[in-house]
Amino acid sequence: MDTIRIVLAGQPNVGKSMLINAMSGSNGLKVGNFSGVTVEKTEVCFEHHCHQFEMVDLPGTYSIRGFSQEEKVAHNYLQNEEYDVIINVLDSTHLQRNLLLTLELLKLNKKMVLALNMADEAKKEGIEIDVKQIEAIIGVPVVSVSANTKMGVEELLEKIHEVADSPKREDSNIVYSDAVEEEILEISTFLDDKGFKIRDLSSREVAIRLLFEDKDLYKELHDEPIMMELQPILLKSLQHIYTHHETKNITEIKYNEYNAIARGIRMETVQCGRNRGGKNRTKKIDDILINKYLGIPIFLFLMWGLFQLTFELGAVPMEFIDAGVSAFGDWIGSTISNEFMRSVIVDGIIAGVGAVLLFLPNIIILYIGIALLETTGYMSRVAFLLDGFFHKFGLHGKSFIPLVTGFGCSVPAYMAARTLKSEKDRLITLFIIGFMSCGARLPIYVLFTGAFFGQDQAGNMLFVIYISGALLGLVMAKALRVFVFKGEDEPFVMEMPKYRLPSLTLMWHTVYNNAKSYVKKAGTFILGASVLIWVLATYPNQPILEKEYKSKIELIKDTKEVIKLENELKLKKLENSYLGQIGKASEPFFAPLGFDWRMTVALEAGLAAKEVVVSTLGVLYAIGDNVDENSNALANELKANVSFASAMAFIVFVMIYLPCLAASMVFAKEAGGYKYLVYLFFFTTVTAWILSFITYQILA
Repeated sequence: MDTIRIVLAGQPNVGKSMLINAMSGSNGLKVGNFSGVTVEKTEVCFEHHCHQFEMVDLPGTYSIRGFSQEEKVAHNYLQNEEYDVIINVLDSTHLQRNLLLTLELLKLNKKMVLALNMADEAKKEGIEIDVKQIEAIIGVPVVSVSANTKMGVEELLEKIHEVADSPKREDSNIVYSDAVEEEILEISTFLDDKGFKIRDLSSREVAIRLLFEDKDLYKELHDEPIMMELQPILLKSLQHIYTHHETKNITEIKYNEYNAIARGIRMETVQCGRNRGGKNRTKKIDDILINKYLGIPIFLFLMWGLFQLTFELGAVPMEFIDAGVSAFGDWIGSTISNEFMRSVIVDGIIAGVGAVLLFLPNIIILYIGIALLETTGYMSRVAFLLDGFFHKFGLHGKSFIPLVTGFGCSVPAYMAARTLKSEKDRLITLFIIGFMSCGARLPIYVLFTGAFFGQDQAGNMLFVIYISGALLGLVMAKALRVFVFKGEDEPFVMEMPKYRLPSLTLMWHTVYNNAKSYVKKAGTFILGASVLIWVLATYPNQPILEKEYKSKIELIKDTKEVIKLENELKLKKLENSYLGQIGKASEPFFAPLGFDWRMTVALEAGLAAKEVVVSTLGVLYAIGDNVDENSNALANELKANVSFASAMAFIVFVMIYLPCLAASMVFAKEAGGYKYLVYLFFFTTVTAWILSFITYQILA
């Protein structure tokens, strides 16, 4: 079976993710990173008409010649990797702007198909596009599609077959301004007369690239003898072009040429009817949602509602999961006669992993909420709305996207910061993303708020925790801007996508992949961590202590006293275990914050993954048998063993200190070195310690 390798390229918000799902039926979808960088990519493999399609979704980019991480990745992939066909995805409702990238892609001289996506929305807005005319002008096949309704998707797949099996595509019929065309002819004629060929490029294509100073082509021709003859001709040609423009910046001239061509194509191929209701609706909604007085309160209300739902709805299945995990542990324990193995499996694996799985419903609800805000186009509005507010704290308006992504997971949040072109803006954003509490911290908050505030106020407290972290992050951003990363931030420029109904397919994949990742982590990394915690908490054996308490228990007949002594024995064994010794050694550092050695150990384990904090507490505090079977056993144990002041200080520390190991590695790569990770460790640890100390002293 022949394989066709396909690359999807397009500007942001053109619906590439939805289109790749519509074409593949979501079969074989795989999310990973491009080789050597942490930029996320989506790959999908599926069969179509006896061909194996391998599709790669490049990051959305306005240009493949830019300086941001996405633009560099797109450029390197398109220039250096092996593939058969490019699918250039365009937004049918913003054709002129999208064609600017198309004109750059044409210079790659690769087989290409244009997919005019969102055709259904264009129709609603009364936009009619002459597809055949665009084909005639650009010289590549064009298909009108809608990823939302799947209209034209099959035609697009058929067109990919045709293009892949066809010979090399011909040059396009695109015409530049008279001055540029005159010099293209001059250089291409010279190349033809010399019989010069490079790769499979036509002499016209080589001339265009040379005039527009294509760095890649200049590198290829650097050692060619013909360059000596070409240089004076090129210099003369450029001087002629400069006389027809107000600038001698060839990049600006190229942009003006592309813009004029894109405008000309739109004027020749697009007709706009009277039905422009879509834009009117968007404007009416924007008048409310990004109103300078109502916009921020509405956003805060939506976030408050999300956290209320996260706790209230999540609490229902939590009870069943908790009871199920407990019953499963009892059943497994009853089938194992060996006490050592029973303890490993029940107290180590099931107690640790079960404590994390308990919060899966909360994680799912949080991701659904964030996915809803993103897919409807609301997130971009909030970024615009908060731009002025962010500037007061030395942040760029675009920082909002990675920061709000940090509420889900720090790893993609760090990667999203690469859209900031200024290094200082990017570094400040990277340093404060950790203040946006990720989904992995949510189980800790739910556990403590449920234990110390009850179900009535837990949702409100979750909202307060998340907003407090975000506000603290802004204050830290201002401090970093004033004392460390001095300088002016960039002006805010960002595309405003139209409002759209949320795509259930896209939301499903977003939530499913994140939930799957959470469960996978619980079943692998956290399982291993739980077993390690159990081993450290169980050894070394203490036969003398056990013998002493066994003799005391044999002399007592009161059941309550027996349970009290058994729990006392468990606690003393924990204190004298390897884990207890580690906790005791570091306890003096955390003692001013009101943390005992168990809370200390849980925090240290959380450096690997924040979910491990809950599983560690689940192992360390699982020392009582007299808890209400209808309530969360761990929450009851915490309430019985931890003071309110210590609990609040613990939440503050968790809210601020270093993110998980995986996120820390991505941070180091995105920031530009491990020295920044060392700075981040001290920055977050010192801040967390000071604020936790203040919290404990106020509430104690």
